[in-house]
Amino acid sequence: MCGIGGVVSKTSSTADFLREVCIRMTDTLQHRGPDDSGVWIDSRNGVALGHRRLSILDLSPEGRQPMVSACRRYVITFNGEVYNYRSIRKELENQGSAPAFRGNSDTEVMLAAISAWGLVQAVKKFIGMFAFALWDQQNKTLSLVRDRIGIKPLYYGWSGKDFVFASELKALRVHPEFSGEIDHEAVELYFQNMYIPAPYAIYKGVFKLEPGHMLTVDTEKLSGIRHPELSTEPYWSAEDIYLAGARNPWPGNDDEAVVELDRLLRDSIALRMISDVPIGAFLSGGVDSSTVVALMQSHSNRPVRTFSIGFDQWGYDEAPYARRVAGHLGTDHTELYATERQAIEIIPSLPEIYDEPFADSSQIPTILVSRLARQNVTVSLSGDGGDELFLGYPRYSLIGRTWNLVRKAPLPLRGIFRSLIQSIPENIIQSLIWPLSPMFRVLGREPKDVGQWVHRLAGYVGQNSLNGLYNHTTYNIQPGYQYVKCASATKNSVRYSNIEGKLHDYHLMSLIDLTNYLPDDILVKVDRASMAVSLEARVPILDHRVVEFAARIPVNMKIRDGQTKWLLRRVLDKYVPQHLIERPKQGFAVPLQRWFAGPLRDWVEDALSEKALISNNYLDANVVKKIRQEHFSGKQNWASTIWSILMFQCWIDASTVGSGMFSPNRKKTSGPE
Repeated sequence: MCGIGGVVSKTSSTADFLREVCIRMTDTLQHRGPDDSGVWIDSRNGVALGHRRLSILDLSPEGRQPMVSACRRYVITFNGEVYNYRSIRKELENQGSAPAFRGNSDTEVMLAAISAWGLVQAVKKFIGMFAFALWDQQNKTLSLVRDRIGIKPLYYGWSGKDFVFASELKALRVHPEFSGEIDHEAVELYFQNMYIPAPYAIYKGVFKLEPGHMLTVDTEKLSGIRHPELSTEPYWSAEDIYLAGARNPWPGNDDEAVVELDRLLRDSIALRMISDVPIGAFLSGGVDSSTVVALMQSHSNRPVRTFSIGFDQWGYDEAPYARRVAGHLGTDHTELYATERQAIEIIPSLPEIYDEPFADSSQIPTILVSRLARQNVTVSLSGDGGDELFLGYPRYSLIGRTWNLVRKAPLPLRGIFRSLIQSIPENIIQSLIWPLSPMFRVLGREPKDVGQWVHRLAGYVGQNSLNGLYNHTTYNIQPGYQYVKCASATKNSVRYSNIEGKLHDYHLMSLIDLTNYLPDDILVKVDRASMAVSLEARVPILDHRVVEFAARIPVNMKIRDGQTKWLLRRVLDKYVPQHLIERPKQGFAVPLQRWFAGPLRDWVEDALSEKALISNNYLDANVVKKIRQEHFSGKQNWASTIWSILMFQCWIDASTVGSGMFSPNRKKTSGPE
């Protein structure tokens, strides 16, 4: 696991300039690779590739990067792991295509495979998580490649007239020509989703390479005068995989499906246990992480190191569940009960760790558990991906049932109903429905929330597609509370509308999450949190072979008798008794509402004040004031929305020279201390 960066310059291509810029870029990524660094320069073509190394495989100097292929044609700077490199090496040797290998790194095998089979065919053979840049000295092209699921990040774009790329945005910002102009459409997308989805980034002229894609830049077309058009190409498509799964579903019965999933997961986990440094796993005691740890332990002749974080507040503490599973499996378990102060003290570091606005509050416990694991291991396996692949989120069933009811009514009638209901002020609805308060309490709604709830329900009814309903349900901005200035909704487009009806409704929602929420929220959260402490996080459930198998599995093997992740649970049943696992689904959450009412109250009031909001000119201060007042009066729980605004304000503040809302030198301390 490493950090990569580089530049192609046609205007300042001296070796000294290229080396200086590349070193500055990769020095910002030292946390991703504290063990070694390297720079490779081709001043004649204006190319510089940089690397920061976290040594995991082949700790010798033979694993150093950037690395030149044996045939001297290719140069690579690579972040990630190709777990099946040994079998690829053997295949090359059997074909007589292998060079005389100098070391035992996956990087060297990757170069040999690319030399033998070409870039696209070689990448299709790689099993792993990766983001890399490949310089072809013969064709004068630079190719950027990202793994199929988007586990490892890769940014690219323009800094002045230079083409730049890196693992994190902070590396691009140090380029002397970087403008740092904020993309207003990206701001809008952030507040819709609480993260910025690929291919967008917070800065204009900068993009995220999408999962399963590659970008090839013909450097001879870079004139230094204007930016040429750049287009990416997919080498693997989740949409194609799901459509193929619908056409060719799994033909076996339940027992055969359990055996096959168990086999795939065992092989995936065995590959991800290959390491020349200490390895462990995150354990929450839920289905996904327990499955990963159980299979790890079945492969190991000594106790696996496991790690979990606990909180004292009821409803946020997973540590007891993890402890029971660890005890049954016999792992070497370490847990930390984090104090409120320990958790809150992380907040000032979030803008630097995540580089752009990011508002999944479970980033805090993820950082804590990564710090805990890094004290003992360098690699940790994680259970991410089970919910998306095996329909673990309750919203799939809820939205699916809602859509089955909604679509029975004619669309024009639904539109009239939506317009009529949303034209009635919330307080009027509130007064009309007040006599039915006891019924709404049974439904889990406080009477004071009913006006807003009815408005949102009308929005659900008025949607013309499952895609639209799913997006409407999951978007962070509620009708009537548009607090982003100049919101155009131009990027609020529905993905996969062309295949609706070709997939089961639940699989369509799963596909949306697999290509949006998972790579742009969950995997970003884990990657930045773990790499901030130089810990490599591996995600075996997201092996692309498991993804391709899951796409073929029918919905009734994923949700049965009201139980989510049915098939994955049956695999886990072979290793862990059900009574240790069965419990209501619990996210990796923090008590935001309690914090906002207590230790963070002053900070919230300060960051969401009219003065603070007007100063950045992105948010409507009046609407935010309304949200803040409704939250603190108890009228409505706006905790997640307030968190997204706070994270944006934090990021803006940290990105502004001479500001520092969270600066330790600030005289007035309105935030966490």
